Amino acid sequence: MDNNPIGTLMQNTMESVKNILKVDTVVGDPIYTPDGITLVPISRISVGFGGGGVEFSGKKPGDERPYGGGNATGVKIDPIGFLVIKDGVVRMINVTPPASNTVDRIIDLVPQVIDRVDAFIAKQKNDKV
Repeated sequence: MDNNPIGTLMQNTMESVKNILKVDTVVGDPIYTPDGITLVPISRISVGFGGGGVEFSGKKPGDERPYGGGNATGVKIDPIGFLVIKDGVVRMINVTPPASNTVDRIIDLVPQVIDRVDAFIAKQKNDKV
């Protein structure tokens, strides 16, 4: 069959989801404060998608076969924090509850560890010069 109804149905749904899920949804528009601080809202997006369909058999060979199907999509957007930019320094302020397990805590600490490693490397380079 050349025209697959479930494929068309899913493609139309994915196009709609694509229009919702843009970079601007994850990384919001910057907010500029009078004292020189820039706040950039950051969100987490979760998407669930499912669909299915069936072609019923026709009564006579060669008859067009009826089709029934559907799909569903769920999109959840959670604000997780703000990037705070002041005097060239970027920090992340979380608005989510603290990490509840070890893996989440490690992920939360990665930016701080990277900053410390960068500072250590810069110090080592300056000491050698």
